[in-house]
Amino acid sequence: MSTPAPSSLPNLQDVDLRLLRVFEAVARNRGLSSAQRDLGVTQATISQQLACLEGRLGLRLCERGRGGFALTAEGRDVLAAARTLFRSIENFRSAVGSTRGELLGELHFGTVDAMWSNETLNLPGAFAEFSAFAPGVIVHIDIDAPQSLVQGLAEDRYQLILAPALDHPNRFNAVPLFAETQGLYCGRSHELFTVPDAEIALDRLVRYRYAARDYMSGQPDPVGESFRSTAFTSHMESIALLVLSGGYLGHLPTHFARQWEAQGRMRRLCVRKVSYDDQFHLISRKRETNRAAMILFDCISGCCHRSLVTSASTQ
Repeated sequence: MSTPAPSSLPNLQDVDLRLLRVFEAVARNRGLSSAQRDLGVTQATISQQLACLEGRLGLRLCERGRGGFALTAEGRDVLAAARTLFRSIENFRSAVGSTRGELLGELHFGTVDAMWSNETLNLPGAFAEFSAFAPGVIVHIDIDAPQSLVQGLAEDRYQLILAPALDHPNRFNAVPLFAETQGLYCGRSHELFTVPDAEIALDRLVRYRYAARDYMSGQPDPVGESFRSTAFTSHMESIALLVLSGGYLGHLPTHFARQWEAQGRMRRLCVRKVSYDDQFHLISRKRETNRAAMILFDCISGCCHRSLVTSASTQ
C-alpha cells in the first residue's frame, strides 16, 4: 500500500523529530516488537507513530506485518538522513556547550563483551576519568559482535567503538591499543580436564566439539587447526557457558577465564600449541566532530598506555 505524497514537504517540527527518533529505533531494532523496550511504549503506539510519520513525509518507510519488518528504499534514504540530522543536532549541542564552558550532548560507544576483566585496558578507570571531564554528557554503551560494531559506526549509530582488528573502511581512524591473549579451555567435567598437556596431541584436540565465534566464520583459523565447530556465538559469555558445561572446548580471553580457573571449574589446554593473540583497536571516523567522543578516546587510550607501561616496568 502506497502513502499519498503531500503537496509539499512540511516544515520540520518537534513532533517530526520525535517521530523520526521512533523510526530510527524501529530500524535499529529491526522491528516494532524489539523497539518497545527502547521506546517504552506499546507496539500499537509505535505503529501509529510510524503511520503518522509516513503521512507527514508522504512516503512508505517500511513494510511491517505478518511478513516481517523490512525498510523500503525510501525508508533507507530517510533513515540515513535522520541519522545525519541527529548527529548534527548533537554537534550543535556540543558546540554551544563548549561556548558556555560545558560539555553536553550524548555519546554512543560500542564494544565487544568481556572487557571489564581486562586489566591492561582498564575500561573502568577510563570511564572514571571521562565522567570527571564530562559529567554533563549522557553515555550510551552497546555490546555487540565486531562486524555489527563496525557497521554501526558506518551508520552513525556510534561515535567510538572498541573491537578486534578487522578490515576497516578508509574513512575510519583505527588506533591499535593492545593484544589480547586467547587460550583454549575445557570445563571440569570434560574428559581432557585431568589429562596432562604432554599427552594431548593436536589431532586429538580437533575431534572434540568446539564453541566457535560466528563472526570469524570464513576466516583462517588463528592457530592453524580446524576445530570441530558445533556451536556458534558472538559473545564470550556464551562460549564460557558452553565450556563450563563440559561438552565443548572454546577459546576465551585469558583474563576473562581466570575467574573460573581460580575456582577449578576451567582448565587452559596446551598453552603453547593453541593460543593466539587478538589485536584490539579503538575506532572512530577520521573527521569525528563529537568532542565527548574524542575525550573518551583519549581516556581509553591513555589508561591502556599507562597500564602497558606499568606492566612492562614490573616484568
